[in-house]
Amino acid sequence: MGTEKRDPVTGRMTTGHDWNGIQELDTPIPRVVLFFLAATTLFAIVYWVLMPAWPLGVTYTKGLLGIDQRQIVTQQVNDAAAARAAWTDRIANASFEEIAFDDTLMHHVRETGRTLFTDNCAVCHGTSGTGGPGFPSLAAGAWLWGGDAATIAETIRVGINSTHPETRASQMMAFGQGGMLDRKAILDVVAYVRSLSGQTLSEAEQARVSAGDAVFAENCAACHGADGGGTHEMGAPSLADANWIYGGEAQSVYASIYGGRQGHMPHWEGRLSPVDIKLLALYVGTLGGDGR
Repeated sequence: MGTEKRDPVTGRMTTGHDWNGIQELDTPIPRVVLFFLAATTLFAIVYWVLMPAWPLGVTYTKGLLGIDQRQIVTQQVNDAAAARAAWTDRIANASFEEIAFDDTLMHHVRETGRTLFTDNCAVCHGTSGTGGPGFPSLAAGAWLWGGDAATIAETIRVGINSTHPETRASQMMAFGQGGMLDRKAILDVVAYVRSLSGQTLSEAEQARVSAGDAVFAENCAACHGADGGGTHEMGAPSLADANWIYGGEAQSVYASIYGGRQGHMPHWEGRLSPVDIKLLALYVGTLGGDGR
């Protein structure tokens, strides 16, 4: 049985309990703890009285202040929608050219367009629109179908090789797999194509350029143009610049010619509103650094 006694060091009484020679002091709870306990209890009681708090079946206590967060949020959403409608209506009714030269509207285009792009396009084209292997850059100015806002909007609307009935359609044939060109001819045209973009060629490749020119003229120029600059009508990329969708090194170019390519972009009509498509088209047009 424990026996209380006074601790000689602190002067406090002990509880009388002893654990392996260690005696417990009978220390009272600090007053600051009691103060905060009382304050928080008082705050809780006041909050219960003033604010919605207690569930009562299908309803709840409303509180003396009558504050309803659901109504507040609903009103905020409605206010935001009304404020958005003020400029989205202008976007919907103005031409691309008029919007491009309206600084206020272009501010909304950049702010809202960035969100739309991040949510819907960045997974393929990257957050900054620079693309990646198999996905074209939207910031390089190398457009497959044309880079004006109206054309970009149409591409977004119907997609490329998508399920939309009006989709843009483009495909590069598999010249090797299809037996249209043999290995020598493919190697020749690979060397020629790489020369168009000013790449450094090995001596073996340089020797093939002349023969590749003839192969290109007969098999590739109809889509990519006589100078390799591409054609928007066919959605054929330029081969004469430094922008490559699938890579410009010899192996990648060979793989493209041998096995063909068929990119895919989903259509966004029905998923995005016409105004959102218009906003996206205008925003994409700014990715290359154009002030407008």
